[in-house]
Amino acid sequence: MLTTDKTTSLARDVLDHSVKNATDALLKDQKPDGHWVFELEADATIPAEYVLLRHYLGEPVDAELERKIAVYLRRIQGKHDGWPLFHDGDFDMSASVKAYFALKMIGDSPDADHMRRAREAILARGGASHSNVFTRALLALYGVVTWRAVPVMPVEIMLLPRWFPFHLTKVSYWARTVIVPLLVLGALKPMARNPKGVTIDELFLEDPKSVGGVKKAGHQKWSWFLFFRGVDIVLRATEPLFPKATRKKAIEAAVAFVKERLNGEDGLGAIYPAMANSVMMYDVLGYPEDHPDRAIARLSIEKLLVIKDDEAYCQPCVSPVWDTALTAHTLLEVGSDQARAAAKGGLDWLIPRQVLDLKGDWAEQRPDVRPGGWAFQYNNAYYPDLDDTAVVAMAMNRSEANSATQKYSPAVERAREWVLGLQSADGGWAAFDADNTYSYLNNIPFSDHGALLDPPTEDVTARCISMLAQLPQDEAGARAITRGVEYLRKTQLADGSWYGRWGLNYIYGTWSCLCALNAAGLDPEDDMVARAASWLLSIQNADGGWGEDGASYKLDYSGYEPAPSTPSQTAWALLGLMAAGKVDHPQVARGVRYLLEHQKDHGLWDEERFTATGFPRVFYLRYHGYRKFFPLWAVARYRNLTAANDRRVAFGM
Repeated sequence: MLTTDKTTSLARDVLDHSVKNATDALLKDQKPDGHWVFELEADATIPAEYVLLRHYLGEPVDAELERKIAVYLRRIQGKHDGWPLFHDGDFDMSASVKAYFALKMIGDSPDADHMRRAREAILARGGASHSNVFTRALLALYGVVTWRAVPVMPVEIMLLPRWFPFHLTKVSYWARTVIVPLLVLGALKPMARNPKGVTIDELFLEDPKSVGGVKKAGHQKWSWFLFFRGVDIVLRATEPLFPKATRKKAIEAAVAFVKERLNGEDGLGAIYPAMANSVMMYDVLGYPEDHPDRAIARLSIEKLLVIKDDEAYCQPCVSPVWDTALTAHTLLEVGSDQARAAAKGGLDWLIPRQVLDLKGDWAEQRPDVRPGGWAFQYNNAYYPDLDDTAVVAMAMNRSEANSATQKYSPAVERAREWVLGLQSADGGWAAFDADNTYSYLNNIPFSDHGALLDPPTEDVTARCISMLAQLPQDEAGARAITRGVEYLRKTQLADGSWYGRWGLNYIYGTWSCLCALNAAGLDPEDDMVARAASWLLSIQNADGGWGEDGASYKLDYSGYEPAPSTPSQTAWALLGLMAAGKVDHPQVARGVRYLLEHQKDHGLWDEERFTATGFPRVFYLRYHGYRKFFPLWAVARYRNLTAANDRRVAFGM
C-alpha cells in the first residue's frame, strides 16, 4: 500500500519514474506543427462500408488495400462468429451483415470457414432482414432488398416549414448531414454498379425482395410508433404522386445544403456516413468524377484510412482537436518545463481553429449568439461542439496561468460567450445544439437507432460547468453554473452515478460530474458528491482498476455490472475520486498501483477494449489516445496532490 511514510517515499520515486516514461513517450507522438492526433477506431461497419462504396461506384479495385481491410475484418470477428459493436461485445446483426458482404466483395469464398460460421450465426438469429435502417438502405442501393424495406423519407422534407413536426433543425447535426444526401438517394433510387455482381441472398431466411418495413425498436413507444407507421404507409402510397417540379426543387435544396457544408477535404459533417452519402448523391445526379464538389467529397473519405503494414481500416472521423486539448491538459498536469512547452505548442495550434466568423446550424436556435467554439475534427465550421470548446478553453486558461502573457484570453473569452449562449432551457448543455429535445421523433420508423436527437447530457453539462467555474466569474456565469448544477442534481441516479453519453459510461459520466461539482465549489461532504464517490469506490475491481462496457447502455439497465479493468476508465475513476476529496483514500492508492503495474516498457498503456461512445447501443469508439494520456494524467495528479499541502483539485478537469 501507499499509505505509510516509507512506502509513500518509495512511491514518489516510482511515480516520478512512471510520469517521466509516459511523458517521454507521449511527446514523441506530437506532430511537427504542435498538435496530436491518434487513431479513432469503430466497429466493422465503417471499413466494410468503405469497401462497398468503392464497388457501388465501380471504382478500380485496389487489391492490396482490400487485402489489408479483409485481414482487419477477419481479425475482429467475434467468438460468436459474427461481428460485435465493440471488443468482446455481443453479436450485432448489421455489423455482421456488412462485414460478410464486404469480405465476399473482396473475394472471400462463402465456403471459407470464417464465412460459413458468420453466415450460420446470422441465419440463426433470423437473418439479414433483422438489420437496421441504415443497413437496409445500403442493401436497397445494391438491389438486395427493395426500397419497401426502408422507411419513406421524401426529399420534399427539405421544403417543410420550421413549424412542421419534422424539420431538419429538429434533429441532431449528425442526423442532418447523413439524412440530406440520403433523401436524394431515396428519391432517385440508384443501383450500385457492383461490377462483380456480388449478392448476399444467402443471409436471408426469406426472399430478400419480400422484406417489408422495420419493426418497433426497444426504445420506441407503441402509440407513437403505430402513428408514424401509419404516416409511412400514407407516404409510400402518395409519394409517386408528388409533383415533379416540387421534387426537383427539393433535390436542389438538398444539393445546396450539402454544397454549403461540404467542408473541403474534411468532408460533409466530417463524419464518414455523411461523406459517403454525399459522394453517392453527386454520382446519381450525374456529376462527373472530376467535378470539384464530387472530387473533394471523394477525397475526404480517403483521408480517413489507416493503412498499416499488415492491415487497414477506415475511421469514422478524426479527432485532432479533442486529442490535442486532452493531451495538453495531461502535460500541464505533468508540469515539467518540457511538458508545458509541448502543451503550449498544441494550444498554439488550436488558436486559429476556433470558429469565429461563421454561424453554423446551432444558430437556428441561438441566432443572436456570436460563434466561438471549436470542432472535434481539423475543420468542421458548421458544427463546433460544446465538449471540445470547454476542454480547449480550460487548457488554455490553465496554460496562461503558468505564464506572464494573456495570449489565449481573447479565445477563451469568446469560447465562454458561446458556451453561455448554448445552454438549454433545462439548465444542461448538449453536444452541438441547444434545446434539441423533440423526443417524439425517435419514434419514427427511420429512427430505429434511437439517436436522432442531441439533447442535453450529464457529461457535456459537467464539462461546461467545469469551464465556467474555472474561469473568472461574473453574474451571467454564476447563474449558468447554478442552473447547470441543478441539472446534475436532477439527473444523478439513485446509486450516486451519472450517465455518460460520450464515454463508457457511468464511470465516465460520474468522473465528469465530480470534476464539475468540485470546480463549482461543492464540498466533498455534499450529498451529491459523497454519494458519487461512494459509488465509484464500490465498483472497483479486485485488481485495483475500474471497467465498464457497452452493455451498460441497455434499456433495462438496473445497476453497474462488472467488466474488466482498463487504463482509461481506471484513470477516470481516480480523477473523479481525487476531485471528490479522496486523494488519501486507500482505494485510490490501489487504483494508482493498478496503473503503475500495467504501464508497458514503451512507457504507455495498452487497451483493446472500447471505452467511448458514438451512439449508445448502436455505435462505439476506441480512441487510441485514451490509453496514452488519461492514465498519465491520473498518475501525475496523484503524485502532485500527495506531495502538496492542499489536496484540493484546483482545475475544472
